[in-house]
Amino acid sequence: MLIGYGLPEHYVGVIMGQVIEVNDADFDMVTKGNEWVLVDFWAPWCGPCKMIAPILHEIADERDITIAKVNTDVNQMAPGKYNVRGIPNLILFHNGEPVEQITGAMPKPGMDNWLNRHMI
Repeated sequence: MLIGYGLPEHYVGVIMGQVIEVNDADFDMVTKGNEWVLVDFWAPWCGPCKMIAPILHEIADERDITIAKVNTDVNQMAPGKYNVRGIPNLILFHNGEPVEQITGAMPKPGMDNWLNRHMI
């Protein structure tokens, strides 16, 4: 079962186009079980994280991508593994492999351009 999402493992790969909460226990299953995954390392107190949240929902609606949100206040293993030092921190995964990592908020056109460089 996907612990953070509450779905059985056979749903991995069917959650494209959605924003899901992921924790350390199911991080690898989600990033390796979907073709394109954009991981958002965030925290509830982070202003820039709150600013990009609606943008991430728009991206999930527009693309075949899973947006996986990892709260760094309660999950430290995945952020440590990927050397997350500031938030928001976004890592784009393709078939389980990290493609590129960026730190900081950006407007939707900038995020679209960033994703288009890798996904098209």
